[in-house]
Amino acid sequence: MRRRTSAVFVGFALTTGLSLLCGAEEIGRVSTTFKFMGANDKIVVEAFDDPDISGATCYVSRAKTGGVKGAIGVAEDTADASISCHQTGPIILPERIISGKDNGKEVFKKSTSLLFKKMQVVRFYDQKRSALIYLTYSDRIIEGSPKNSISTIVLSRDLQNASIPRSAD
Repeated sequence: MRRRTSAVFVGFALTTGLSLLCGAEEIGRVSTTFKFMGANDKIVVEAFDDPDISGATCYVSRAKTGGVKGAIGVAEDTADASISCHQTGPIILPERIISGKDNGKEVFKKSTSLLFKKMQVVRFYDQKRSALIYLTYSDRIIEGSPKNSISTIVLSRDLQNASIPRSAD
């Protein structure tokens, strides 16, 4: 029994630690299912700023499993998530993003099970349409999920050249 308690405590500590490292701010939550034992199932809304692009903020809503397992941090959340990204300040794109070298770069990650499953957000830059694209999906070591969601931030055409010095006319 002591081993099980230790394993649960370690799992809870790992889950709590991973959620603190991801840099998301919880905006709110709503209960979706009442549970007699443990926490209710929920939808959680979190916000995070793109670590490489100031002025780009994404909001992610995701399912959070409740019950006794959810309360102690060992439940596996479903792959259901949605994302909406917006310009919240001036955006200047670094050269590595303009060049496409950072396409597919992970900008956010959240553990959705004790060990093997995570929800993540990756970023792409569509130079032709001057847009940032954020894709959220869930993966697992053995089997991922095709469930996904995207959001775009359309940039002004002049903005894509804002980080490239121009000569004075």
